[in-house]
Amino acid sequence: MKVVVTGAAGLVGQNLVPRLLARGHEIIGIDKHPANTRILADMHPTITTVLADLAQDGDWQSALDGADVVVVGHAQIGGLVEDEFIRNNIHATEKLIEAIKARGLGCRLVHISSSVVNSAAVDWYTETKKKQEAYVLASGLPTVVLRPTLMFGWFDRKHLGWLARFMQKAPVFPIPGTGRYLRQPLYEGDFCDIIAACIERDFSGNIYNISGQERIDYIDLIRLIKDVTQARTRILTIPVPLFALLLRTYALVDRNPPFTVKQLKALTTPDVFEVIDWPAIFGVRATPLRQAMEETFRDPRYSSVVLEF
Repeated sequence: MKVVVTGAAGLVGQNLVPRLLARGHEIIGIDKHPANTRILADMHPTITTVLADLAQDGDWQSALDGADVVVVGHAQIGGLVEDEFIRNNIHATEKLIEAIKARGLGCRLVHISSSVVNSAAVDWYTETKKKQEAYVLASGLPTVVLRPTLMFGWFDRKHLGWLARFMQKAPVFPIPGTGRYLRQPLYEGDFCDIIAACIERDFSGNIYNISGQERIDYIDLIRLIKDVTQARTRILTIPVPLFALLLRTYALVDRNPPFTVKQLKALTTPDVFEVIDWPAIFGVRATPLRQAMEETFRDPRYSSVVLEF
């Protein structure tokens, strides 16, 4: 099948492409990040990569021709500027849907939404992801919506991957508050297998909340990462206000910090997400959490590849 992946050089796309290639699909990867798109192209020279901003008209629209499935994977996840979330989560999606309709394509969509649409958190990411999902569903195109929780895997530049790299450098690893914030981390390898199932079988008309099968407190998750990566850092709990102050201070010298005060608020917001039997629904094996961590941080091919912010 011809599969177009938007946001192909990001976390989901970089994990998805090698798995789809292994299943024999033709891949068109579209992304606007020059360095990360080069990484994708260098690792997978048989795919077609298109460097383009979906929020603008351009040659990327012709890359949609003949597509059987479009995986809508582009998203602004972090940042300090609201307009970037609006542009990349909403305007880019509007342009994509317009291009598909204008070309009269009969393709299906696999929309990568987020569990945050069901979250109590209120921030730019949450609000724009809600609008993005609503727009895709209102498009009238055959669509399956997947709402993953916090994901980790190869090429993780903003979440657990960044934390693992920070552990290797810092003598002290700060944890906000008690660290007893329930997490349901989802292994990217499992999620990509779910996407592949949605490409190869028609699940259109359905919305699935895809949560990690194992629940774990944030502080215990950090301890697990430390153990798997054999980091020597000391884990230290600090008051949430002090943690927020440190983040604000860091943001003064880094325009695109990996962790922001808004994300801190989301971390400390009590959320429990639905756990469905996605292994049975999609025919996918759920990888045990520790095994998934070992595959993420010890893989000889991809664990050392670091994407740019």
